Amino acid sequence: MKTHVDGRDARWIEHRRQRRRELVESTLRAIRRHGATVGMDEIAAEAGTSKPVIYRHFGDRPGLYRAVVEKVAQFILDDLHASVSWDAADDFSALVRDLALAYLRLVQRDPEIYRFVMSRPLVDGDPGDDPVTGLTMRIGQRIAELLRANGFDSDRADTWGHGLVGCVRAATDQWIRSGMIRPTEDVADDLSDLLGPAYHAHRPVTTTSYEEHR
Repeated sequence: MKTHVDGRDARWIEHRRQRRRELVESTLRAIRRHGATVGMDEIAAEAGTSKPVIYRHFGDRPGLYRAVVEKVAQFILDDLHASVSWDAADDFSALVRDLALAYLRLVQRDPEIYRFVMSRPLVDGDPGDDPVTGLTMRIGQRIAELLRANGFDSDRADTWGHGLVGCVRAATDQWIRSGMIRPTEDVADDLSDLLGPAYHAHRPVTTTSYEEHR
């Protein structure tokens, strides 16, 4: 029984990883070309391959969907990390505005990708572990950690952190349904005006920088 990976196995594993990455990129191109309701035939055509080949790499349609969401989720998280002033917890209104504006602009740049991720067109029924929920949970946990580091008790930090993310997502979905006509800055200002005062009304007397607790 083999207990290690030899050179050929390592090259084969890397080849499969690279092929998966290429198929995910092809799927993203197909979504942009055909819209959020893209089908497997259109994805296969964009990738220059067949549906059985795609299934061989991802197992099934939900497997491909999860791989796409993981790619998109990492991109969103990286962008939010770079765009949001996470250490500005003394001005929660600014944090809400930064988060909302960054999220809205991401959607504005790639609306069909966002619709695809949220509508789950390749998934028949419940996919089990919903990767979209995983993404929003990770962002909400980041906010909760910031609030705890700035003196909020754990329960309230969790409620507010995840509630903020849910509010931004719901407002974004409505913005899309209305045709994305309003400027992103106006929507972000509305969310900041709604949520910021609640934080400042209940903020602990003594706060410390979130960056000191990282």
